Amino acid sequence: MSAEAKVLTFADLPVVDRGTGVTTRLLVHRGLGSESLTNGFTRFEPGAKIALHTHNCDESVVVAEGEAICEIDGVRVPMRQWDTTFVPAGVPHRFLNESGRPMAILWTYAAGTVTRTFVETGITVEHMSVDDRAVAPR
Repeated sequence: MSAEAKVLTFADLPVVDRGTGVTTRLLVHRGLGSESLTNGFTRFEPGAKIALHTHNCDESVVVAEGEAICEIDGVRVPMRQWDTTFVPAGVPHRFLNESGRPMAILWTYAAGTVTRTFVETGITVEHMSVDDRAVAPR
């Protein structure tokens, strides 16, 4: 069965509260019929961050608003609006908002089925599952 083309209205998409000032809107995903692409939009309030993790597929992240710190394999890099990352599968990374203003990223995975493995615990979860939603370091 082939997937249908769709236009997604951003304002109509559900907002998932991931705790500690991080919210996500899932855009294209397997539930829409995508077999090779997953993307979404995540907003970080000032001081918010996500835990160091890896994925089972390549990822690209664009800073859509504000300023971010991207940590890739232990190296912290400041990013501004429209700066973009490429993170190969299996490489530890995370995003932090150390500024006093909100920051948002548009992320894209090169897979329809995405997993996140938390570096600290080694636990692997399905991306955006209930177990994945609390992305802040514990």
